Amino acid sequence: MKAAVVRSFGEPLVIEERPDPEPGPGQVRIRVEASGLCHTDIHAAHGDWPVKPSPPFVPGHEGVGLVEKLGEGVTHLTVGQRVAVPWLGRACGRCEHCLSGWETLCEQQINTGYGCDGGYAEKMLAWADFAQPVPEGVSPLDAAPLTCAGVTTYKALKVAGVGPAQLVAVSGVGGLGHLAVQYAKIAGARVAAIDVTDDKLKLAADLGADILIDARTQDVGEELKRHGGAHAAIALAVNEDAFEAVNSGLRRGGKLVMVALPAHGTIRVPIFDTVLNGTSVIGSIVGTRQDLAEVFQLHADGRTRVIHETRPLEAVNEAIDEVLRGEVKARIVFDLGEGR
Repeated sequence: MKAAVVRSFGEPLVIEERPDPEPGPGQVRIRVEASGLCHTDIHAAHGDWPVKPSPPFVPGHEGVGLVEKLGEGVTHLTVGQRVAVPWLGRACGRCEHCLSGWETLCEQQINTGYGCDGGYAEKMLAWADFAQPVPEGVSPLDAAPLTCAGVTTYKALKVAGVGPAQLVAVSGVGGLGHLAVQYAKIAGARVAAIDVTDDKLKLAADLGADILIDARTQDVGEELKRHGGAHAAIALAVNEDAFEAVNSGLRRGGKLVMVALPAHGTIRVPIFDTVLNGTSVIGSIVGTRQDLAEVFQLHADGRTRVIHETRPLEAVNEAIDEVLRGEVKARIVFDLGEGR
C-alpha cells in the first residue's frame, strides 16, 4: 500500500510503499477513501507539542473508508461497511473519565496519526469499538472533515452550553470554524464570525453568520461588546493574540472555549476582569463517539454543509504549505477513492 510517512520532524513527508497492515484482536483493516488534513497533522509532522509522536509514522485522524478485514473478536462491524477513524483511536473504557462520558480525557488513550499510524495511507488499522459507522448518504469526502473538524467544534459548543438567542463568537473561520458557525445556528444562537481574510468572512456570511468582524481593521473585543458581548467564544484561530482578543469581548458570565493549539501557546488572562465579570476559560478537546454519531446524523439530515477541496495523497507536502500560508478556504481532503 501507498502511505505518506513522517520520517523526521520538520522534513517533507515521504510517499512510500508499505505492506498492508494486519488487524490484531479487536481491530479492523480499512481501505481508505478519504482523509482530511487537520492542522494537528502539521503539528505532529513538525514535532511542535511537548508530547511528541515517534517517527516514522503515518499522520491523519480524519480517515474514512470501507472495512476490508476483521480482526479476532470483531462482530459488530462487517466487511464493506463505511467507517470513520477519529483522533480518539482508543480509550481504556475503565477509568473514571471513560465511565462518566468523558472518554476524550482518558489518560490511557491512543490518538490516531499520533500514537499509532493514521489515515494518510491507502489502508489503515483501527480499533473496531472506536471506528464510527458512517450513515448512508454521507459521502466519504464530507465524512472526513466531520470526523475531527465537525465533532471538535460541535463538542466545544456543547461545553459552552450554547442556547437560543445567545451570541457566539467564532474566532477563525476555516476547516473548523465554518462548521462551528453552522452548529451555533442549529442551536439557535446569533453568530459573530471573526477572521482576517475576505473569503472566509464571506463564507461565514453564506453559512448564516449574523455579524462579521475583520480582525485586520476592527477591534474584536470592542465590536463584540457593541453587540452586548459574547455569551461564548470558540477560539479556533491558531494565534495567541486571537485568543486574547476574543476573550476581551465576553459579556459577564461568558465563556472562552479554547480549541486551537498554537505551538507552545500561552495567553494572558486578566485576573481582575475575570473575577469581577465571572467569566470562564475552558479547554475542549475533540468529542466522544456519541458526539460524532450526532454530527454524522445532523449531516445525514441535511443540516450542515462541508466545504472542502480535494488533493491526491502525493500532493501532501504542497497541501501542508497551502494550509500554513492560509490559502485554504476551509478543509483539504486527500481523495484516495478508486475511480474518482
